[in-house]
Amino acid sequence: MVSFSLFTFGQVKSVYEPIDKQVSKIPSNSCNSTEAIASYIGSHFKTEREKIRAVFYWTASNISYDIKNIATIDYSKSSLEKIQSTLETRKGVCIHYAEVFNDITNKLGMKSYIIDGYTKQNGKISPISHAWCAAEIDKKWYVFDPTWGSGYVSNGKFVKKINDYYFKTEPSKIISSHMPFDYLWQFLNYPITNQEFFDGKTQENRSKIYFDYIAEIEKESKFSEEEKIDAEIVRITKNGIKSNLILECLTAKKKESAVYNQNANIGKMNTIVADYNQAVSLFNDFIYYRNKRFKPTLSDDEINNMIQLPKEKLLNCQKLIDTVGSVGGQNLAVLASLRKNIYDVLKQVSEHESFVKEYLSKGKGARKGMFSKVNWFGVPLNNQDDFL
Repeated sequence: MVSFSLFTFGQVKSVYEPIDKQVSKIPSNSCNSTEAIASYIGSHFKTEREKIRAVFYWTASNISYDIKNIATIDYSKSSLEKIQSTLETRKGVCIHYAEVFNDITNKLGMKSYIIDGYTKQNGKISPISHAWCAAEIDKKWYVFDPTWGSGYVSNGKFVKKINDYYFKTEPSKIISSHMPFDYLWQFLNYPITNQEFFDGKTQENRSKIYFDYIAEIEKESKFSEEEKIDAEIVRITKNGIKSNLILECLTAKKKESAVYNQNANIGKMNTIVADYNQAVSLFNDFIYYRNKRFKPTLSDDEINNMIQLPKEKLLNCQKLIDTVGSVGGQNLAVLASLRKNIYDVLKQVSEHESFVKEYLSKGKGARKGMFSKVNWFGVPLNNQDDFL
């Protein structure tokens, strides 16, 4: 995700100068990890206001915009990998600035999130996406863009110049230039639509339905990752797909949701495999006991339970397997095999169940004559390693 401000704003002497000077004194050996940076900041500053300024200033002043590698971002890298490479090279694009800022902030015990969206520069919508951050400071949400706050690009070169406009910015102000894909992260009670952002209509409109973003953020914090993505998809769609950039984001979210759903279904499969194997093991115990001509002697109830328990477990497996959704092409054959195995073993169990019913209906003398010399063979377990 790449986007960059070409603006600079006239600035007076910063009220944050004492904090910035202290941050500038951080030893180089305390800048090798976000843990070390957070530890330094935490030991030198007390309030959330001071700490968040220290995080912003360190990130904006120590990372340079990596113009040469704008088009070679490796999206497969994890957050940890992005952070580590950024700390090592002291270079990055918007996502690297955002990852570092977000991680240090969270390590200091403050709530922070990375926001994905797009921007408007010089009155024009940027065709590329951007990443920035938001943090809750003293129980209020503010927006931080350490990328745009670190300087600007001029004639193809990065010029480092701290821009405090993008530090602790009011959501109602920055919405004129920074538009999240998901309107939850506008931090507005009357979120604007993508069309309104395109049209430059970002003023508060109280004729809209009131949106309690604080309650929604709190509710979503309790969601699973899959639930969060599904909620994002709903909101992104609701706010209008007004460009290919927004459509690309929505498509990526849907693919991500599909992966979570598929992994959840594979998890269901593996649970069914475990239950199936347990049922087969119990059934094999019964077969062994039948081959021993029901020796040693057990009560009728115990004998009946020996066949009923695996049957119940297999019936439950048969019921659950119908609830498994997409598992990916590579697992379709395995799922079909598991379904067939459950059916086949249930058929065998039913045959043995009939034998038990007849056996239990007879007297002691007649029961002995029911056993033939033929040995029954056990059923093999299902190999759970087949599932990916």
